[in-house]
Amino acid sequence: MSAPTAGAVMIDSVRLRRALGHYPTGVVVIAALTDGEPHGFTVNSFTSVSLDPPIVSFCAAHTSTTWPHIRAAGAFTISMLSAGQERVCQSFAKKGADRFSGVGWTANASGHPAITGAVAWIDCVLDSCHLVGDHELILARVVDLTTNDDAGDDPLVFHRGRLGRMLL
Repeated sequence: MSAPTAGAVMIDSVRLRRALGHYPTGVVVIAALTDGEPHGFTVNSFTSVSLDPPIVSFCAAHTSTTWPHIRAAGAFTISMLSAGQERVCQSFAKKGADRFSGVGWTANASGHPAITGAVAWIDCVLDSCHLVGDHELILARVVDLTTNDDAGDDPLVFHRGRLGRMLL
């Protein structure tokens, strides 16, 4: 990482978080079954990277105690949460809790947890991880996906520190 150039303004993390909060993001749960135990966490840094080959990405904090379990599995399912799944999002964001308690899920064809009621599920295999600042940038190859027409079209959105639905 290079040093700031002369005259560059140092940006503190509070100011950066506040500015980035003006940009709405979708919310997903990344989950894997490792040694028969489900592991998962909430992510709002999920994005598509490439359509050919199909690759997606997300970030995990260096301090995450969940990501090492999922990384060790080498594969996982991404559940794209639907509007109305705020409680699911909050459950998977808690530290030191049984995140799957009271949350409906099934092991999908890949064997990994798919959250009930999500708008879509994407099965991935780990492609690569890159250390970037205080996070790991994860690139994953999409191997299968399913959409849930019963969930409606509205994804769960995180904007300015709040969860909600898109208003179009």
